[in-house]
Amino acid sequence: MNAFSLPNSLDDVRTLLAKLPGPDLAAKAKADEREPQLTKPGGSLGRLESLNAWLSAWQGRHPPRMDHPHCRVFAGNHGVAALGVSAFPAEVTVQMVANFQAGGAAINQLCKAFGTSLNVVALDLDRPTADFTQGPAMSEAEGVAAIRAGMESVPEGADVLCLGEMGIANTTSASALAMALFGGQATDWTGPGTGVEGAALANKAKVVAAGVARHKDKAKDGLDLLCRLGGRELAAIAGAVLAARLKRVPVLLDGFICTASAATLFAVNAAALDHAQVAHVSAEPAHRALAAKLKQTPLLDLGLRLGEASGAALAVAILKAAVACHTGMATFAQAGVSDKG
Repeated sequence: MNAFSLPNSLDDVRTLLAKLPGPDLAAKAKADEREPQLTKPGGSLGRLESLNAWLSAWQGRHPPRMDHPHCRVFAGNHGVAALGVSAFPAEVTVQMVANFQAGGAAINQLCKAFGTSLNVVALDLDRPTADFTQGPAMSEAEGVAAIRAGMESVPEGADVLCLGEMGIANTTSASALAMALFGGQATDWTGPGTGVEGAALANKAKVVAAGVARHKDKAKDGLDLLCRLGGRELAAIAGAVLAARLKRVPVLLDGFICTASAATLFAVNAAALDHAQVAHVSAEPAHRALAAKLKQTPLLDLGLRLGEASGAALAVAILKAAVACHTGMATFAQAGVSDKG
């Protein structure tokens, strides 16, 4: 495991991103060697086979394990919520955090179903970010504090880390980040989120466009954009992705907002998400395009648009299935089954 110091500035984060550890190629090679020996036609388990190699490479061991999956849901409030970009009021963020903590949300049930430890990290919910159409959503100090919170949340000994969020108006921030990072029009990246449509959706796209117009040319890189257009929970997700890499913990990214958060790291170092998988493609219209920009193929496509790490938690079952087959199946030699000629 790599030792690292928590960052005190965006430059410190950039330094960490410039020196990321790579995959454990020896562990990956062992997974690649075992897979063709198992009693099945080569490639017949599709992506389950490559997921074992990926897990081995980023856990740094073979066989890979899925005994201790963890989930982190970050919550933050956004100043742009006051501009009518969401179908729900800002106080719903606090109410939903209470629901998570009481065990009443979808993510609680999904984590229970697959034996995943859940932690919810609320980030200054009584202090929304600033309206990014008028200035930066966060100062550098605020952004770095949120990144640190995300980094500190990554547990030791996790086999995989599921990441998700809760924050009214955070699809607006995610859309603005995607547009600022990858270009296009606001309408390309702006979707219904919690269910806005018609004039409200058009207003949301205008807010996204205004934010990008104000900040894109002033920003140094993806991390700077994260502070200017993001939110505390988005910055915390980015921090958790970074710390997971440094601790050799593979990551499952949830939907559009989570993927946009991680994209800010990809914009600084294109290898920054090699230890991550996009768990599912959201019903949010721009998510598929965003995943493609990151050269990611989501594991699931179930029409989810809930957030709160629900898709990532579901994908834990896929990883558990992959590891169970890889470690539990007999080889051709063990089973006395003839391999192909």
